Amino acid sequence: MSQRKRIVITGMGAVTPVGVGVTAYWNNLIDGKCGIGPLTRLDTANLPIQIGGEVRDFDPEQFIPKAQINKMARFTQLAYAAAGEALSDSGVEIDPYRTGITMGTAMNGVAEISETQDQYTRTGKKVSPRFVPKVLGNMAACQIAIAHNIQGPSFTLNTACSSGLDAITLAVMLLRNGNADVMLAVGGESIACPPVISSLATSNALSRNNGDPLHACRPFDRKRDGFVMGEGGGALVLETEEHALSRSAHIYGEILGCGNNNDAYHITAPRPHGEGGARCMRLALEDAGLAPEQIGYVNAHGTSTPVGDAMECDAIRTVFGDYAARLPVSSTKGATGHLMGAGGITEVIACVLGIRDGILPPTLNVTDPDPACGLDCVPLTARRQSYDIAMSNALGFGGQNASVIVGRY
Repeated sequence: MSQRKRIVITGMGAVTPVGVGVTAYWNNLIDGKCGIGPLTRLDTANLPIQIGGEVRDFDPEQFIPKAQINKMARFTQLAYAAAGEALSDSGVEIDPYRTGITMGTAMNGVAEISETQDQYTRTGKKVSPRFVPKVLGNMAACQIAIAHNIQGPSFTLNTACSSGLDAITLAVMLLRNGNADVMLAVGGESIACPPVISSLATSNALSRNNGDPLHACRPFDRKRDGFVMGEGGGALVLETEEHALSRSAHIYGEILGCGNNNDAYHITAPRPHGEGGARCMRLALEDAGLAPEQIGYVNAHGTSTPVGDAMECDAIRTVFGDYAARLPVSSTKGATGHLMGAGGITEVIACVLGIRDGILPPTLNVTDPDPACGLDCVPLTARRQSYDIAMSNALGFGGQNASVIVGRY
């Protein structure tokens, strides 16, 4: 049997509530900055939830040709900007037919759908012909492909919160299978609109701490009361090791293993004790050929929901056994909110840079750790610690689970 191709990371891009650009994102993340505040892009006066993680300093004209901006939904704009940064960072010269895109987004252009329906109901004004191509999920990948002449494999994944990690996993599969030499794995999300907020609030999924947004998202804390919606974009340039070395590319790290499965249990609740998530982590470890004790850090899904955080910690204890008590497990969502399809990729970037710099990113707002979680969640401030391998988890509605393991190259 031929040796499996090694897959390396040669470019990264991030557009997040704590910073636009990878450097700003990472520096603010480890400095303990929080990007959650009052929502400003819609009228929240009659909404039960009025806070979120917005990308507040994003100017589309800095990243997108002016004539194209109004043709893109915001989730596409954020993904497009992250993809541009990642490609520029990689320095790769695109071979159109040997370069592809995998795109992850949970809810596509739902905010634009909501806004357009509201305007149509109120005014009866004809809907723009741009509406349908703006809101389709695959349009982010298509706009990026057009801009960069990427004519290879193109897939868009809608696997809820797992979409970003699944975009990485599919890109790795395509590279290992020889369908491409270079893959751009992208995630993008922007879902803040009245129907989504109202639905999630009615199901008690969202934090209601409108009066103190900086402390609303509190993964693993006893006072956590739900997740906080965020928005953003993330991108990775992935290459076969052979291709990256042939052009003397700078290599940030390596994708060591990927896992994906489904709970087949409930449309929103995880299996008891996080059984599906535990199996998914084991699949990623098996794919990487690693023992649990070789993982130096876990970037948890950790959304700040009462049930979800405890279940994920149960799953981690199941997989890592006694070692779980010594394993650092943090959630960066306390800083960014839940970036949905963009979250998996931006969180993998945090893992890669954490390995590079010997830093564990913190979990913000853990002032009263929940015994039901009971892991070393790197509370409040970043920690200096050397490690070579990290795992990132994403556990989504519908029982979608994904794990990706990255390592020092």
